Amino acid sequence: MKKASMMTTAVLGLSLLFAAGSVHAASKTHTAVEGDTFWKLSQKYQISVDKLMQANTKINPLNIYAGLKIVIPTATASKTTTAAAKTTEAKATKITAQSVTAKDGTIHTFSKQITVKATAYSGAASENGGWAGLDYFGNKLKVGTVAVDPKVIPLGTKLYVTGYNSDGLPTGGMVATASDVGGAIKGNRIDIYLPGTPAEVSKFGIQNIKVYVLK
Repeated sequence: MKKASMMTTAVLGLSLLFAAGSVHAASKTHTAVEGDTFWKLSQKYQISVDKLMQANTKINPLNIYAGLKIVIPTATASKTTTAAAKTTEAKATKITAQSVTAKDGTIHTFSKQITVKATAYSGAASENGGWAGLDYFGNKLKVGTVAVDPKVIPLGTKLYVTGYNSDGLPTGGMVATASDVGGAIKGNRIDIYLPGTPAEVSKFGIQNIKVYVLK
């Protein structure tokens, strides 16, 4: 009995050792340098921005500074995520095709409709993490740029936004791109870029609008 117990203990110890090795191999750490962004790291390590943000939930994507330790998920760590994504994709294909017609008659097919609280922001550096007039990817801000919570709406997603009240936006609705993020934009919230000064843009207030995730 004692020998059997010792063997069981040894096997358990080896199992724990291998398990620990697997966890260690599942990710690596990147030490940030000046100018790093999740977008640049996604290109360098060939991993999506969404996965980087999921692996670094305590890091503000607008406050990446030199010396910051950033977890980089590897292919091993993403196997489960990939399988889950495939399952989600399979379920998504069962959604009945729907469409929304814009004021100009254009028909947009969408896969999902979300009711969100919307605010607006200007191109001022103070409202863009110190980068005047640029979105998260470094592109120039323009009408149709919106900031989102990537956990709800993945970055790069095309949207049809409607239900807002603003003289600075197309009447009735507009096609937009989720290409920006914000520290306060969490859950079912979006921030819409509006040309103008911060004072002018603040008049937008908080509005309940509809967002259609386009196919």
